[in-house]
Amino acid sequence: MTTKRETLDFLTRDELLAAVDRFELSVADRRAKAGLVDAVASSKKATLPEVLADLSRDRLKELCRALGLDDSGREKASLVERLSGAKPAHAAPTPSGAKSNGAKPSASPSEVPDVAGTLTVDKLEGYLWSAADILRGSIDSSDYKNFIFGLLFVKRLSDRFDEECEALVAEGADPDDADEHQFFVPPRARWASIQKTATNIGDALNKACSALEEKNTGLEGVLAGIDFNDERKLGDARNRDAVLARLVQHFSKLNLKNANLEEPDMLGRAYEYLIEKFADDAGKKGGEFYTPRMVVRLIVEILRPTEGMRICDPTCGSGGMLIECAHYLERHAQNPKNLSLFGQEKNLGTWAICKMNMLLHGLASAKIEKGDTIRDPKLVDGGALRVFDRVIANPPFSLDEWGREVAERDGFGRFRFGVPPKTKGDLAFVQHMISTTNKTGMVGVVMPHGVLFRGAAEGEIRKGILEEDLVEAVIGLPSNLFYGTGIPAAILILNRHKLAERKRKVLFIEASRAFKKGSAQNYLRAEDVTTIATAFHAFKDAAKYARVVDVEEIAKNDFNLNISRYVETADAAEKVDVASAIAKLRELEAKRGEAETRMNAYLKELGYDS
Repeated sequence: MTTKRETLDFLTRDELLAAVDRFELSVADRRAKAGLVDAVASSKKATLPEVLADLSRDRLKELCRALGLDDSGREKASLVERLSGAKPAHAAPTPSGAKSNGAKPSASPSEVPDVAGTLTVDKLEGYLWSAADILRGSIDSSDYKNFIFGLLFVKRLSDRFDEECEALVAEGADPDDADEHQFFVPPRARWASIQKTATNIGDALNKACSALEEKNTGLEGVLAGIDFNDERKLGDARNRDAVLARLVQHFSKLNLKNANLEEPDMLGRAYEYLIEKFADDAGKKGGEFYTPRMVVRLIVEILRPTEGMRICDPTCGSGGMLIECAHYLERHAQNPKNLSLFGQEKNLGTWAICKMNMLLHGLASAKIEKGDTIRDPKLVDGGALRVFDRVIANPPFSLDEWGREVAERDGFGRFRFGVPPKTKGDLAFVQHMISTTNKTGMVGVVMPHGVLFRGAAEGEIRKGILEEDLVEAVIGLPSNLFYGTGIPAAILILNRHKLAERKRKVLFIEASRAFKKGSAQNYLRAEDVTTIATAFHAFKDAAKYARVVDVEEIAKNDFNLNISRYVETADAAEKVDVASAIAKLRELEAKRGEAETRMNAYLKELGYDS
């Protein structure tokens, strides 16, 4: 079996550089291949399967041959497994009534990372992803994430409860006093009880989740949406017990007590890793709950949240944008707990994932509401919309049936610039975000390019927003960044309190050409994020990249915000002075005639007739 380093040695320098950029690794000399191999080989984040996943199938086959491995088969996943040192696996039985999705088969024991001893991030991430292999091939990838997230969450609560009980007993306190625990885990929800269950495991897990919610008001609804007894997804009783028994056994090997974790925040990080992996596995459906990490980081780097701020994501998905705001504070030596985080999410399953995500990141105070933001905004106070210092979102692109009938009689006054078309909800979300931003607040929102130039009602809305001088920047992103769509998108930065020198001006940034190309998707790299954020904060012209434009010029273009109107990216054609060119041609013709006359005279002297 080849090692990670041996496989990396066969990669080209460009392939290694791509991995270094994707995982933000530090290298002393980007020109030296040996240093690149060292950086990737020693990284816990850059696992070999993830590095190889970006390569083409033909390239993977080439590497298999170079390493003396079998290069047969058409599935990239199988080739990646061979190159990663994993043995082929056998598929789990398909439950009756469930369809096989043709995904790669379940994991064999040799593929599962050893989690004995202190848990590292790398071990934990690999082990959690191998839990998904138990379900892969049995049910649709967009469904099994809820079972994995649910079991991980229940196991973490149970292990942490046991750890707290041990400490309370040592102190002579009562371990059954619910007030002594962050979350009280009733007996039927403790992992030891779940582990002993041999039949009707789905029913036992459902009752455990209900008991947890009954005893902890902060968990209300978080686990209720997961049905471990769902025959449509897990098959009949026999198959359900077989699959769930394997999952319970798998999670039983994990010790998720704080004392066993190498880093205190690693569970939150592992959870984010799982969310990204599930989004990738779900393909188009992944866009419903996950925004690519570097796009999120870019918006946060532009908005620059600080301690004490109130931050909201009105279409929060799994909560990545809110969590990145907390990470930003950590990177800048500020206290992430000193942020007030708010969100709303329409999809109940995604809402539950977001709540779990916040809790595993230690952000239990985050207020995440369920419901449709346009039709039924939940973040209200005294009958009025709450307002925030930063509002950040990636709403669904061009949503049909978004709630126009509600907007036409909206009681919150959100649509004062106009009501968007029935089949295009983009500017409904933008106007909601503007309405929930305080007098000094900013908005960062991902939008499809059509929002920049479409006319009719959307043109009037755009005109109103520009005339009120709310638009600070329009940033064009590369195509194929997002799950579910290959179209290019743009980031709109709105600001209610522009600096004096930025008033009545809009910065356009053409950032669509700098990215890392992947096999299925494109990616922003760390340096791309830095370049764009630096350009925004500099707020000045940069040839073929950025331009500061007066609102008056935009008005002359009918308030069209199409980036290509303002940032020239093509090489300018060399201007030709026609009169000068003709004069030069005549001069050359005259010289040619003189030369011919001299040559004829010379030949005549030699006795040749011309």
